Amino acid sequence: MSIFVAGIDEAGRGPLAGPVTAACVILPPDFPLDLLNDSKKLSPKKREAAEKVIKETACWGIGVVDHEEIDRINILQSDFKAMKIAYDMMCMKLPVWCSKLGIDCIDDFRKIETIVDGNQLPPDIDCNIRWEIKADAKFECVMAASILAKTCRDSIMIEYDKLYPEYGYAGHKGYPTKAHREICRKLGPSPIQRLSFKY
Repeated sequence: MSIFVAGIDEAGRGPLAGPVTAACVILPPDFPLDLLNDSKKLSPKKREAAEKVIKETACWGIGVVDHEEIDRINILQSDFKAMKIAYDMMCMKLPVWCSKLGIDCIDDFRKIETIVDGNQLPPDIDCNIRWEIKADAKFECVMAASILAKTCRDSIMIEYDKLYPEYGYAGHKGYPTKAHREICRKLGPSPIQRLSFKY
C-alpha cells in the first residue's frame, strides 16, 4: 500500500455541549500497529500512550469547531469543517515529515488516498477520498485519527470541567447522560452548551 494513505475520523457529534473535533493521520511504514484500535475500545491510558507515539512519528492534523459554530451551521457541517481543517493541517506538515523520513513527498496532494470513517464525505477535501463505515475498526490510519480526535476533545472537556465543575464535563464529556440532562434542567445551559441540541 502507498505510504500516502490518510485516515480521517471525528469525535463529538453526539454531545450536548463542547466542540466537535476531527483528526487526519498518515502513518509511517514502521508504526507499531499493536498500539492501535478503535479509540472507543481503548482505555484512556492506552489512548494517551498511542496519542504520544502518533504525534511523535506520524504526519497529522487536528480540527476543532466550537459549540457556537455548531449552533450556527449545524453539527454535520461543523463535522465536515473540522475534517477539512485537520486535512489541511496534515498537508501543511507533509513536506517536512517526508524530509524527516528521507522519502520523496507526493507531487500532488490530490493523489493522497484518504479514508473517512462514516457514510458521508466532507465536500471541500480535494483528493482521492472515500468513506467507509466502521473504518475506525478496519484501517490503522483511521484508528490513529480516531485516537487523536478523541484525546483532543476529551482534554478540552476536562479543561472546561475546571471552569464549570457543576456540569461534570470531566466525566461525561458533554454526552447526553441522565446526569448531564438533569444538571442542565436544574441550572440551565452551561456557557458551552449546544443550544440547537435538545437537552
